[in-house]
Amino acid sequence: MSLEFGVILPTSTPDPAKPIIGDVRESARYAEDVGLDSVWSTDHLIASAPMLESSVVLATAAAVTERITIGYNVMLLALRPVAWAAKQISTLQHVSGNRLVLGVGTGNPAHGDAGWRAAGVEFSERGRLTDEALAVLPGLISGTDPEFAIAPGAEVPPIFVAGGGARAHRRAAKYADGWATIALPPAEVRANLEQINELAEGKQLKATVVAPQLTGDPLEQLAAYEAAGTERIILPPTGNWREDYDTAATLRTQFQN
Repeated sequence: MSLEFGVILPTSTPDPAKPIIGDVRESARYAEDVGLDSVWSTDHLIASAPMLESSVVLATAAAVTERITIGYNVMLLALRPVAWAAKQISTLQHVSGNRLVLGVGTGNPAHGDAGWRAAGVEFSERGRLTDEALAVLPGLISGTDPEFAIAPGAEVPPIFVAGGGARAHRRAAKYADGWATIALPPAEVRANLEQINELAEGKQLKATVVAPQLTGDPLEQLAAYEAAGTERIILPPTGNWREDYDTAATLRTQFQN
C-alpha cells in the first residue's frame, strides 16, 4: 500500500473567525501540478463558518484537472433526498472520469442544528437517515435500482464513513469501503480499524485520517499511520492554501522516496 496525500480545497475553515473562501479552480490545478493525490470539499448547509456547496465545488475542481482524485469530506447524506444525492454523485463520476471518492458522515455537533432545521431534518434522526440512504445509494448511483432507475448510471465511487462511535463503526463495516477519522494517533487508528473489521464480514477496511498528528519526525509518524492501516491522509488548512499544498507535496515526496 502506498500512502496517498490529500488537501482540502479553500471552501471553508475550522476557524469560524477566519473563513477561507479561495479560488477553487486555481487551487485544484495547483494541487494537481505539485503532484498531490486528492482534493476535498467540506459539506454543510449552514455551518459555524461560511462554506461553499460541495457538489458545485467538486464539479469545478473536476473541470480544471485531469488526474487528481476529488472527494467529499464528508457529504451529509441526511441533509438531502437520497435520489438527488445519487444524481449529483453519478453526474460527478461522469464529468470527472470516475475520479470521485465519497466520504459520508452525520455531521459535527459543533456546527449546531441550524442546517438541519433549514432542510427540514430532525437533528436526532440524522444517523438513521444516513443508514437508510447508504443502503440504497449504490443502486441509485449505478442506475440499477429496480424501482427508481436514475439514468445515466455511473460507477459507484469508493465510499468511506466517518465517525468514532460504535454506530459509525457499524455503519462503516456494513456499507463502506473505508473509514475516516480526525487527528487520531496511529495506535488508535489501528485499534478502531480492528474493531470495524471484526464487524465487516470479510472486508478489510483502510483508514482515511484527516489532520494526522505529525509531531516529532513527520516521516516516522506517516510510516506509523501507514502501518496502522491508513491508506490516505488529508492535511488540514492553515489559512494559506498554496503554502499548505507545498507542504503536503514536500511531505509526499519525502515519504515516498
